[in-house]
Order: sequence, then structure tokens, then C-alpha cells
Amino acid sequence: MENLAVWMARLHAALSAPRRRDERGDVPGWVLVTVMSAGIVMVIWGVAEGALSQMLRDALNSVK
Repeated sequence: MENLAVWMARLHAALSAPRRRDERGDVPGWVLVTVMSAGIVMVIWGVAEGALSQMLRDALNSVK
């Protein structure tokens, strides 16, 4: 879990670091939203993996 926090901190630092202005412009907002959403999903999955797996098993067993 600590590795994930380090990775997220480095990602945030890389995305928010001031850069030399060029003609490409800034990172589009949708890219930032996508990266942050993926990070949130990874954090939630890491915290609740056991409970989510059990819920899926219970749901599949109830269908049988």
C-alpha cells in the first residue's frame, strides 16, 4: 500500500510540476480526470479487495 502512495505522490508531482511553455499546450483536462479516476479506483480496490471478492463470490453462488 505504501508503494501505491509513493506512486500517486510522484504522479501528482510530475503532473503539477511547472514546465517550459511550448506550442503543445497543457495536458488536456480529460487526461488528468482519467488518470485521477484510475488512481482512485486503484486505491479503493487495494483497500476493499477482500470484501469485493467475497461479494462477487456470494453473488455468483446465489445464481447457481
